[in-house]
Amino acid sequence: MDNIIGLKELRQNVSGFAKQIQKGRSFIVVKQSKPLFKITPIKEEVEQWEEAIDFTKIKKGGVQLDELLTRL
Repeated sequence: MDNIIGLKELRQNVSGFAKQIQKGRSFIVVKQSKPLFKITPIKEEVEQWEEAIDFTKIKKGGVQLDELLTRL
């Protein structure tokens, strides 16, 4: 079962696993041989994301969450 990975392995190679997930692969992440969670690609037709605002256009690098919350 090559879709079962350890939490430590995931942390050490997040970008590699992210690329595989983008290609459609799913992974079950375990810690001490116990399953913690499953990572799967987002199904575009089921989940629709709507961009409300791009904070990187307001301030280079985005806006800190604390700063945003104080303005609400």
